[in-house]
Order: sequence, then structure tokens, then C-alpha cells
Amino acid sequence: MTAILGYTGRAFLLGTHAFLAACSLIVDTLFWIVVAPLQGKGLRVRATVEQFVRVGYSSLPIVMLITFLLGAILAMQSAYQLSRFGVAYLVPNLVAVAAVRELAPLMTAILITGRSGSAFTAEIGTMKVSEEIDALEVMGLNPTKYLVVPKFIGTTLAVPLVTMVATFTMILGGFAISTAYLGQDPRVYLESSADAITMKDFVNGFTKSVFFAMVICVVGVYRGFEVEGGAEGVGKKTTSSVVTSIFLIVVLDVLFTYLFFSES
Repeated sequence: MTAILGYTGRAFLLGTHAFLAACSLIVDTLFWIVVAPLQGKGLRVRATVEQFVRVGYSSLPIVMLITFLLGAILAMQSAYQLSRFGVAYLVPNLVAVAAVRELAPLMTAILITGRSGSAFTAEIGTMKVSEEIDALEVMGLNPTKYLVVPKFIGTTLAVPLVTMVATFTMILGGFAISTAYLGQDPRVYLESSADAITMKDFVNGFTKSVFFAMVICVVGVYRGFEVEGGAEGVGKKTTSSVVTSIFLIVVLDVLFTYLFFSES
């Protein structure tokens, strides 16, 4: 009993410390984004654009490929089930709604977490163990402004845009399978997809993607600042970053789904 209580207490205290530290990092980041520019301290615009390109543009090939295949798989699987009830014509509706509401935002966030969130942790963690962050402070450069703000802005702008591309790519994957394999009329498919999607669906998917982007960035840089113990520590925190980000993304996904569709 003592061991169980001790483990539970340590886990609770460590979790509380991590939560408060992450909140402090978010507040500091927002200060350098919102308040500091008004005081004439400026933003690192070029670095922000570079992060936007790395997180967004560079992620497009893998995101588009995966979401296209997912759209095709979803169309085939749903057609098999729906045809048993004589409603195979609903395949476009199912693919479109699933892509906009759920699969495109979720898969985009998970892919970018594995590609860019882990890179954030590895980059900052390597800088910490090599004492480059200490060198920045000695030179009078704030690590949050120099390292975190460009990543935060770039990720928050890139992920929603990539999600929009992923949404249309997933619908395109379902379109390709339905028209080529299932024999559905292309015009009817597109009209059915457009009729199935509502503004509420778009708002839900876009809102999710914005918060997913924040989670990816904050967790990635926070785990990077936690790194200790050389290269082994970098590897452990990078793994922890990906696992934590995916867990929080799924939790947020459940929360937003409940908020938007609990009354439906």
C-alpha cells in the first residue's frame, strides 16, 4: 500500500509540475508573440517562415499520400458494408463527412507529430545538452523568443492549412475508388459529397487542427527543454514527445467531438 500510494503521489506531483511548466511556457510564448512586438522587440519573421515551410509544405507529400489511400480504403470498406443494405449510394456522404470531421484533422496531426514534433524535441534537446541554450542566454537572447515563437507561429499556421489539403485529398481518394472501382457517376459523387458537408463540419475540423497544432508545438519544445543526460536523453524525450502529443491529440479530439456533436 505504501508503494502504491508513493507511486501515485509521485506521478501526481510530476504531472502537476509538467502541466504548470507547460502553462508557463505557453504564457511566455504568447507574451513574445502578442505583447513584445508592441514594445518594439519584434518577431523573427524569417525563422517563422522557415518553420512554416518545414512543418507545412514539406509535410504535404506524405500527408497527401496517406490521406488519399485512407480515403480509398474508407470508400471500399464502407461500400462493402452499405451495399449489404442497398445504400451504397451513401458512400460519398460517409467519406466526405468522416474526412472533414475526423480523419483528415486527426491523421494530419499524427503525421506532423511524428515528422515535426519529434524534430522540435530533438533540435532543442541537442542544443540543451551541447549548452547552446546557455550560450543564447549569455548573449542576451531569450530562448523562448529565439527558439519557441517561430515554431509556435509556423506550426499553428501550417497544420490547419495542411489539414484542408488532406481533407480534399481524402475525398479525392474516395472519389477515385468509387468512380473507377464501384462504378459511381463522378458528377453524382461530387454533388453528394458537397451536400453531405455542413459549415459545422468545417468549423469542427478547422478548430481541431488549430488546437492540435498548439499541442504538437508545445509538447515538442517542452520535452526538448527537459532533455538531460546526453544523446540517450534526447532519444528518450523525443519518444516521450511523440507519445504525449498523440495522447493529448486524441483526448482533444474526443472533447471537441463531444462539444460539437453531443446533441446530434
